[in-house]
Amino acid sequence: MISGMRIICLTEETVETFYLLGRSDVIAGVSQYVERPPEAKCHPVVSQFIRSDIEKIVVLGPDLVIGFSDLQREIAAELIGRGLSVLVTNQRSLAEILENNLLLGRIIGEEQKASDLVAGFRRKLQEVRGLSARFPKKPRVYFEEWDHPRYSGIGWVSELIEACGGVNIFAHKAGPLARDREVTDEEVRALDPEIIFGCWCGKKVKLDSFFHRYPGVSAVQNHQVWELDPAVFLQPGPALFVDGLDQMLEKIKALATLTSTDSLP
Repeated sequence: MISGMRIICLTEETVETFYLLGRSDVIAGVSQYVERPPEAKCHPVVSQFIRSDIEKIVVLGPDLVIGFSDLQREIAAELIGRGLSVLVTNQRSLAEILENNLLLGRIIGEEQKASDLVAGFRRKLQEVRGLSARFPKKPRVYFEEWDHPRYSGIGWVSELIEACGGVNIFAHKAGPLARDREVTDEEVRALDPEIIFGCWCGKKVKLDSFFHRYPGVSAVQNHQVWELDPAVFLQPGPALFVDGLDQMLEKIKALATLTSTDSLP
């Protein structure tokens, strides 16, 4: 165990991982958007994802700053220029997310705890895949990450949908960059999703907007339009396995296991 280490976490998933490993003591600063676990809000706030308080981070004197994605490259460069050690990861798939959890465990000297955590996540994912493989049908799913412009789900979301027994209608667009995932209303209508998930990054979903946009789409006609929590689904970390699998499976299973004589809720 490494004691006395101080780490700034520029995004939320790293915070949750450290808490799950029993090492919240290493956290020296967090994003203002941190929600998991609720007690993580007690740490100094230093980041807003694409903006960070560089001076505050420097004053806190961390041993390491950990960020996520190419969107934080300028923050990373500035911190490196100020003499700080910085690690920025860019995990985009479920496998990469699990490997990142192992990496975080090694960084703080908790390799075995991280290995056990990841093994549990892998077992759960396999169990869900085994269950969904027996569903009599695979509903078509549209996951919307942003509304203006329309962005469909990123790679790890697409994998979750498939693992839970659905078919992501935009799996072919589940690229790493937002512009890769831009879709049009015409495309959504043409692919006729049976389930719609709204999960907008940083703001509450207006479910009524889907009913106005897509009145003839199956998901709207059958009232299969749901809001999902971005703190669970839009962070490449443990929340996907702790809660994300269960929440998505519940919605997809309800439709995937209907028989011809059943009625929709």
